[in-house]
Amino acid sequence: MKYLPRIVDKEIAELMEIMGAVLIEGCKWCGKSTTGMQHAKSVIEFQNPDRKDEYEEIKNTMPSLFLNGEKPRMFDEWQMYPVVWDSIRTDVDHTRLKGQYILTGSSRPSEGQVMHTGTGRISRVLMRPMSLYESLESTGEVSFNDIINGKDIKGTSKLSLKDLASIIVRGGWPAALEVKSDAKYRISEEYVKSLIHEEVRQINDVERNPEKMQIVLRALARNISTQVAFSTLESDVKNAFGDISRPTLNDYINTLEKLFVLENVNSTKLELRSKSALRTKPKRYFVDPSLATAILNIKPNDLLKDLKTFGFLFESLCMRDLKIYTQNIGEITFYRDEHDFEIDAILRTTSGKWGAIEIKLGSGYIDEAAKNLLKFKEKVDINKCGEPDFLLVLTGTSYSYKREDGVYVVSIGTLKD
Repeated sequence: MKYLPRIVDKEIAELMEIMGAVLIEGCKWCGKSTTGMQHAKSVIEFQNPDRKDEYEEIKNTMPSLFLNGEKPRMFDEWQMYPVVWDSIRTDVDHTRLKGQYILTGSSRPSEGQVMHTGTGRISRVLMRPMSLYESLESTGEVSFNDIINGKDIKGTSKLSLKDLASIIVRGGWPAALEVKSDAKYRISEEYVKSLIHEEVRQINDVERNPEKMQIVLRALARNISTQVAFSTLESDVKNAFGDISRPTLNDYINTLEKLFVLENVNSTKLELRSKSALRTKPKRYFVDPSLATAILNIKPNDLLKDLKTFGFLFESLCMRDLKIYTQNIGEITFYRDEHDFEIDAILRTTSGKWGAIEIKLGSGYIDEAAKNLLKFKEKVDINKCGEPDFLLVLTGTSYSYKREDGVYVVSIGTLKD
């Protein structure tokens, strides 16, 4: 299959001009190795079993030998041999050369496995599964940059609700794009199996119970896109499995975070005029909505028959794409207060601009969402934050446009970075 460019390609290329090394990290199967190879001239695949003995000998005798090869030199799944991190850092310190090394990693190494942080020598790039624009399913007619800068927009999505249901269950896995039959839905199912039975054991060399991990994943999937209390997750696991201690549950959730499978979205830090107390627990999302559908055995037709569940998973899809499109310019948070008034996403850029986003699957909720956004604007301390640079309803409907009240309506099937 022809390589489909990723949004992080530009970031990697820019960092290679100013840093000695770049680490591409993210969940397995999201395309890190393939993307890294676009920028590398030689590669070491640490997961290659045929060279395990050779790699072990180098590790134990002279780790700097790993660095011998044409530059940029890439180390795939570097966390399997963490010693290479310190070798790279030392080499970059000595040579002062830029763009020498690329590392890819699908989990974070245990504490103490590397001596130095790499600050100033090794820069990090987070990669996720493919957004709709990267998979060529969004037309890209609407740029997030244009929205932030208040420009007029227009676009027409090619995606029907049936298409969106299929995309959610299939996920943004590059390998799934090559499969035309319904077998594409099995990619995420196989990922979950690998996660439960193999990947979790690589974290800190701790033996974890696959059945218990499956139940933890199910509890998380049942509460996707919500501010679920830790006690609720604990209760769900206990009801299904029996007793589980708080430290054990913490370990299982932290393991999923270290594998870049689970991501938190935090409550907003915007200065508010409103006196309403905020609900500050983070929202938890899987890195791709297809993981939730695989865990819960949800198929595309199931979503079309259950629009409430479809809505939660559509929000998860949109949050994935929003994070991909904005990860270089700011942070995504959310707002929810004691009265359950909620705004799904708030972007605050590093340059100080900000905007609020409501996510609605169907057109019937656009007016209500626009009213919520305008109401939220009144809750923000404009003197400290400034006027919002945009208010946006992100939808699964066909058209993208700007309303007379200034609120953008944007179809996810037209959006790009």
